Amino acid sequence: MATLSSPAHVSNKPFPHSSEPKRLSVRCAVSPATWQESRRIVSISIALSHLLLIPNRAAAAEGSILDKYVKRKKLDPLEAYVPAVILTQFQIKDLEKTLEGDEPQFSLCRSLLRSGPAASLRMNIRAVAQYASDSGNGKTAFNNVDDCLRSLEELDNLLLRASRKDTGASIKSMKAKIGSTLNALDSLLQTVPPDVLSKGKVIADSYREPEDVETQSPDPELKQLESIL
Repeated sequence: MATLSSPAHVSNKPFPHSSEPKRLSVRCAVSPATWQESRRIVSISIALSHLLLIPNRAAAAEGSILDKYVKRKKLDPLEAYVPAVILTQFQIKDLEKTLEGDEPQFSLCRSLLRSGPAASLRMNIRAVAQYASDSGNGKTAFNNVDDCLRSLEELDNLLLRASRKDTGASIKSMKAKIGSTLNALDSLLQTVPPDVLSKGKVIADSYREPEDVETQSPDPELKQLESIL
């Protein structure tokens, strides 16, 4: 899937905006030059957000339009998409933890699936799958994409039902869908070349670690990314 060159935009349909998330601090684990370029492409990838899920009635049409666009548009480097996918994995794992409380806020959980890196997941995983296709692993990669999005849609439906006091939407079933989603993302990332995947993990980890923040003036692109996260 291609990232776009237009200004960053996060659609609010069909999902509500979530409350403003906590800002993250960053500790760089790679060389300054490498981090600056990597930070730039990750910022662009995450800032260009797209809806994570779409209704069943619109899935076929949206997927068709999206696939045709990917074929026309030149993709950004694979390094631009991988860190955002890994950050979304972290985000989904954090979501699972929120379900373990005494009174889970199911509506909030739905909003969390539409904020931060998760908002651009559809775009990012399709782009990763397209790179895998170019390397001969397209069938497996696009199956992973379908499995991931299907599991997330089913999870979203369970959260919606639970928010409406439907006792048939159990926490156990929600966790099962989260597990399926994470497994699909893991499988998709296995199609990424080891060096690119390793670099992506370093970049993603650096966005998650609040310690040892450098005292230099914040980079404008980094500030924009942190506001989204």
